[in-house]
Amino acid sequence: MRIGIIGGGIIGLSSAYYLNKAGHEVTIIDKGDLLDGCSHGNAGMIVPSHIIPLAAPGMIAKGIRWMFNSTSPFYVKPRLNADLLKWGYQFYKHANERHVQAAIPALKELSFYSKAQYQQLVKELPFDFGYAESGLLMLYQTAETEHEEAETAAIANAHGVKAEMLSAAEVQKLEPDVKVSVRGGVYFPGDAHLTPQNLMSQLIPYLKSKGVTILSNAEVQDFDLTNGKINSITTSLGELKLDEVVLATGSWSGALATKLKLNLPMQAGKGYSFLLKDVDKNVRIPSIFLEARVAITPMGSDLRFGGTMEITGVDHSISMNRVKGIVDSIPRYYPEMKVAMPAIENVWHGLRPCSPDGLPYIGRSQKIKNLIFATGHAMMGLSLGPGTGRIMADLVSGRAPEIKLDLFSPERYT
Repeated sequence: MRIGIIGGGIIGLSSAYYLNKAGHEVTIIDKGDLLDGCSHGNAGMIVPSHIIPLAAPGMIAKGIRWMFNSTSPFYVKPRLNADLLKWGYQFYKHANERHVQAAIPALKELSFYSKAQYQQLVKELPFDFGYAESGLLMLYQTAETEHEEAETAAIANAHGVKAEMLSAAEVQKLEPDVKVSVRGGVYFPGDAHLTPQNLMSQLIPYLKSKGVTILSNAEVQDFDLTNGKINSITTSLGELKLDEVVLATGSWSGALATKLKLNLPMQAGKGYSFLLKDVDKNVRIPSIFLEARVAITPMGSDLRFGGTMEITGVDHSISMNRVKGIVDSIPRYYPEMKVAMPAIENVWHGLRPCSPDGLPYIGRSQKIKNLIFATGHAMMGLSLGPGTGRIMADLVSGRAPEIKLDLFSPERYT
């Protein structure tokens, strides 16, 4: 069949990989050049440990507290915007224990499934993208955070995700090359990481070599919708007739869904990162500074720092105050690591697609028979990419996916 994938991030490319492998004629349509975007400059973490959704008890109180600090890790730009108000109301409705308990098994199943696909891709793809199963360290400095993380570790272990509470000395033992200043940490040995820019930059030409067509700088302008079916897509480069359409446009998915008269609540959560090149004494295990909400990932001899969540709409401006918050946190946890403020041109930013309940939109539309959604993965896009892509191939090919999609229904807000 002729499959059109709108969006060329990791979700779109993963979908193209598995659909092409299944024998379909695949075209990726992207409004950019595929050389940047959320899938390139992220922290590169594959995190089956992240089984608790963003919409969880306590997040609203934390968010309100952080909002008034210009260097804090979380910020919602106040604005009179109907979509933001509706999104915020749904987030508030879902930030409860019942939602968390329902979401954990679904997120865990999808995360483990996607990690298994990565393990297979390492064997299948003819290039190296730095995949390593080194685990993840969640580092904390306060008694309050220690208490929260002990609860999180207990939840993880109860659901079959191994988590180990470590003392400061045990954390330091895992990081012999870098002095670590913490009260303690939680180690998730089942997590992994990779170098996202290496994966993306090599996967694109690989897909082309396999016959996948990539239309870059092609903006979707309209859909020809007749009798509950998309017959063609009008882009800035012309019209495309397709049998099936996969919507994988990240933070832009809500706006595109509106063109199809569908309600897909979505807000862009901006994050920043920068890369330290050729670090002399590098970190061995990807880590998260819990109080600062900063992610640190070794990528070969380089080291990436990333963080912040700004709900500001589709906005590409860079707040150097937010970047300063990341930089200022580094010597608090790694006291011997001296990191200067990066120049603005060396700061990467990406817009993460955030659903109000913290769960992605994955599955076939019930209203448009040849439309499938693969979006809303927030900070987990890279982690969940191959699993989501494999599901797309199953749905298009008429096979039942290997995991349950009920909670990921793309039309759960209609």
